[in-house]
Amino acid sequence: MRTQLRSSDDDERAMADLADVSDWRRLWGPPGTGLEAIRALVMRVTEATGWRPWAPGNIDPNRYTWGLVTQRQTVMLVLPDAVLPDSPRSGWSAYGFGRADVPAVEDGLDDYWPGQLQLARKHWGEPVFVGPGDDLRIPEEWRGRRRHLAVWLRPGAEIHLYATQPDAEVPNSAAGFGYSVYASEVA
Repeated sequence: MRTQLRSSDDDERAMADLADVSDWRRLWGPPGTGLEAIRALVMRVTEATGWRPWAPGNIDPNRYTWGLVTQRQTVMLVLPDAVLPDSPRSGWSAYGFGRADVPAVEDGLDDYWPGQLQLARKHWGEPVFVGPGDDLRIPEEWRGRRRHLAVWLRPGAEIHLYATQPDAEVPNSAAGFGYSVYASEVA
């Protein structure tokens, strides 16, 4: 098993970028592939956030997602109903672990979770939910996929901060922290 602990600078910037978006409803649109669907997605997000396409004019018509770059130079992968920050160089993570290593990976995630949660609170305030990933209040499609989960509600969106659930059965296993924004009708 290998672990790494890197500066939280990338997370700091990405979380601040997400905090800058006050109304997520303006970003979401119908799913679709093709040049026009991608252009519409990029236009909606650019108008709502000021983020710019990372490859303007070079759109793959078979895609339904696109990358945009924020003012703080964070790359955001944008889908019709989700935004996934690309900040892989921050925080604690473990990789290349086997079944016997899972307890040590879980301990690492447990040890570093409070710091990740504190960083998120700095940008997003108090979450509406903080708990284990197997909590019965979590929708079934998410339950068990996360070791820890915190959720913030914004107009049109849920922001999820999570620690992945280590799984030694998956080839090239890795575990760490992440956060994503999902379209929501409730928020």
